[in-house]
Amino acid sequence: MRSILLLVLACAAGASVSPAAPATPKAAGHPPTITGTNVETYRKIGETELKLWIFNPATKSEKPLPCIVFFFGGGWSSGTPAQFEPQSRHLASRGMIAIVADYRVKSRQNALPADCVSDAKACVRWVRANASRLGIDPMRIAVGGGSAGGHLAAAVATVPGLDSATDDKTVSCLPNALILFNPGTVMAPFPGLELKGFGAGLDKARFGCEPTEISPIHHVKKGLPPTIIFHGKADTTVPYATVEKFTEVMKAAGNRCELIGYEGQPHGFFNKAKYPETLEATDGFLVSLGYLPKK
Repeated sequence: MRSILLLVLACAAGASVSPAAPATPKAAGHPPTITGTNVETYRKIGETELKLWIFNPATKSEKPLPCIVFFFGGGWSSGTPAQFEPQSRHLASRGMIAIVADYRVKSRQNALPADCVSDAKACVRWVRANASRLGIDPMRIAVGGGSAGGHLAAAVATVPGLDSATDDKTVSCLPNALILFNPGTVMAPFPGLELKGFGAGLDKARFGCEPTEISPIHHVKKGLPPTIIFHGKADTTVPYATVEKFTEVMKAAGNRCELIGYEGQPHGFFNKAKYPETLEATDGFLVSLGYLPKK
């Protein structure tokens, strides 16, 4: 269980959309260069400018469009916003505005996970506050991510604290939907979840806050956004049992939460062997919400 809490996760990144899994970019720089996007800064902290890359549909719409914001994986320590470029290009081609966002990490800004959550919340607030200018429907903002990025997406929806003092709390950071790929959802011991080694490395110094403060499962309540989770059953970094329990708790609270498990698949599988399947299921989930038209 220590592995989920440390989340030293492999970042499965991709560079282009195709029926096959996207190729992993070689030594991608930071910030990345992502062609065909509009780049904006959503937050400045000291000399650090946190940017996001916006993928717009080719055909302009007179009506506000649904949007999805993706957060990359990398154990809160590294990673690139380009990880979700393939999914973003696909969803933009389907008529949705897609965004990949940067946030502070350990290797670049000596950030702790609590800082990462603060950035993710600020990012979603920025998107909602600028929705009219960007052509986004503020009531149809989905948030997604993989691994540590999946944790951030889930935390934005569940964790009540860790906001920046400068955030405009009148603008909600609550997503309208969640799309999670092998996410970290359990950051502290939880009743009914028995996993060997649980509790190792759990402390305030590691997270930048108390472990329960940053643990999505500990803050599940009624009224959370509809959620879909993709997870490998052979994941040894974030055990499958953790998302099973999260799904159980979400449903018990009356929330829509779908878990799709993949036999024999390890961590980061979603941008590899099962990329076409997870992309198709993502598309179908968004169709079910009315965010995308039926194919």
